[in-house]
Amino acid sequence: MNADLSNGDHRSILIQAIHTTVKGRARYKVSGLKHSPSLKNHIALRLSQEKKIAQYQVNDLTGNVLVIFHQDLSPKAIALILENIVLDYTKKFNNLLVEKLDIKEKAKNLPIYTLNKDLTRISGVIFSLAVCSALLHKYGLDATILLAIQKLHTPLLDRLMVGITFFGEPLVLLLISLGVETNWLYNNHRWQATILGIATSGAMVLMALLKVIFGRARPTLWKWIINVGHPSFPSGHSMLSLVVYGVIAYIFAKEYPQWQKQILALTAILIIAIGFSRLYLGVHWPTDVFVGYAIGLLCLIASIITLELEQKYLAFQ
Repeated sequence: MNADLSNGDHRSILIQAIHTTVKGRARYKVSGLKHSPSLKNHIALRLSQEKKIAQYQVNDLTGNVLVIFHQDLSPKAIALILENIVLDYTKKFNNLLVEKLDIKEKAKNLPIYTLNKDLTRISGVIFSLAVCSALLHKYGLDATILLAIQKLHTPLLDRLMVGITFFGEPLVLLLISLGVETNWLYNNHRWQATILGIATSGAMVLMALLKVIFGRARPTLWKWIINVGHPSFPSGHSMLSLVVYGVIAYIFAKEYPQWQKQILALTAILIIAIGFSRLYLGVHWPTDVFVGYAIGLLCLIASIITLELEQKYLAFQ
């Protein structure tokens, strides 16, 4: 290309010299520059890096580039520089276009497309919890189940269950949520932090409203070994732990797919253990816990769908 240029045989379809009569000064028509701010910025950036170019003016309204350069250079050399700049831009633009198309294709495989099966299973779990709660309440089995669990009591299990139930305390969950949100914000995961914050605060408000609306008394089948307040229905520990730990686990499982099964399994064990601890300690009826789980699952589903829709939206930007 350099040989062609020096021999005066260079003919560029990208760069057309329109004024070269003044030595050290030339104006060019650049193909694709008109109405292209991104190409304008790219040309300006590259020209600013050329030591022998004193001044330049890139106009994306007319598609023209004015260059004032060192007299050692010829207008044809400047044309070649401009051509290489445009070719480089075109290559990068095409690569970005291919990557964007690839992202859109991959978006079809995002969890939002494969979430239906999981949502069906979760919906089945919610329905089962609701049915179980209705049957337990109808046939008065709440007390029977609690009395059966009461037979499991030992001093060691008492201490263990008090420790487990601590991880479902609303204040503890709020602090955990705030800590994780702060970490995500620091690492520029703003959307994940926002979803966790909304899910946590929303679930807490909903729990408080439901407790006021139903006002169900707590069971008093034996003396409690922990202090509790507020009405019994639904179980805030079950509901909030499922929402907070569920959202955190889901996001971590996506971030660390190699540990996905372990993360989800340990989270499920913790959430179930918290619910059982409320029954073991005798501070909730089984129906409180089951309905708490059901409502928590609904909140978790809403959070997951929001996260996946946001990921799908970003993939198509």
